[in-house]
Amino acid sequence: IAGIKALISLSFGGAIGLMFLMLGCALPIYNQYWPLFVLLFYILSPVPFCIAKRLVEDIDAMNNTCKELAIFLTASIVVSAFGLPVVFARAHLIEWGALVGLCKKYF
Repeated sequence: IAGIKALISLSFGGAIGLMFLMLGCALPIYNQYWPLFVLLFYILSPVPFCIAKRLVEDIDAMNNTCKELAIFLTASIVVSAFGLPVVFARAHLIEWGALVGLCKKYF
């Protein structure tokens, strides 16, 4: 039952994160859809592990090099998902409020 609770909480957190991403794009204060490029990183993040799993049929028998490379690439993609909005905000493509999910009128 602990696995089901973890799965439900992860799906709830993902839904809240996607809601804030859409709000950061669609609010009339910001009206910029550049942050949607983060969805590309969400889609690409499981790809290295899936490729590594496909190369070696048994995941427990996967050699350390392949497993560590998949973990490294997945971590790089996840860090890039956090870094891309910061780059967009520094390049003035999006507002800083859209980056942190706060409305500009509260500043």
